[in-house]
Amino acid sequence: MANKSAPPSHAPRPAVDVRGWLGGIRLSGFMVIMLGLVVLAAFVLVPTLGTYIDQRQQIAALEESVELTQAQVAELERERERWNDPAYITTQARERLYYVKPGEIVYLVDDDLDPVERPAEEVAVSDTLQQAEADWMTQLVRSVISSGTASTAKAPLTIGVPDEPTPSPTP
Repeated sequence: MANKSAPPSHAPRPAVDVRGWLGGIRLSGFMVIMLGLVVLAAFVLVPTLGTYIDQRQQIAALEESVELTQAQVAELERERERWNDPAYITTQARERLYYVKPGEIVYLVDDDLDPVERPAEEVAVSDTLQQAEADWMTQLVRSVISSGTASTAKAPLTIGVPDEPTPSPTP
C-alpha cells in the first residue's frame, strides 16, 4: 500500500482564473427570467411569511388569554353559586361583619397566642451604650425575612414598661 500524505497547508494554491470560470457560465433568456421570478417571489413571500408568523404568535397568545379568562369565569361562577347558599351567606356575615343572631353572645379574643409562644419576661433597657455584635444591615434583612416567613404572630415587645393596671373610668 502506498502511503499518501495530504499536501501541506502552507503549500501555495493554484490561482483560479475567474474570467475563465465566469466565461464558462452560459445563461439563456429563460434562465434569467426564472432567476428574476425566484428573486421576486422571495421579496414578496418573506414579508408575508414574517406577518404570518407574527399573527400565529398573536393567535396563540390570545388563545391562552381566552383559556385564562374562561378559568376565571368558571371560578367566579363557583363563587356565585356559593353566595346563593344561605348557610354560606350566614357564615360570611358572622366571620366578616361579626353579625350574631338575636340572643347570642359573642366573645372577641384579642390575644389568642399560646402561652408557649408568648415572649418570656421582658428585659429592662440598659442605660449604657454597647457595641453591636453584628452588622445592623444583616440583622435588618434577617428580621424582615423571619417576619415574612413566620407561621404565627407574636405579641409585640414592650421593653421597659412595667405592667400597670389600666385605670377604670370614673362614673
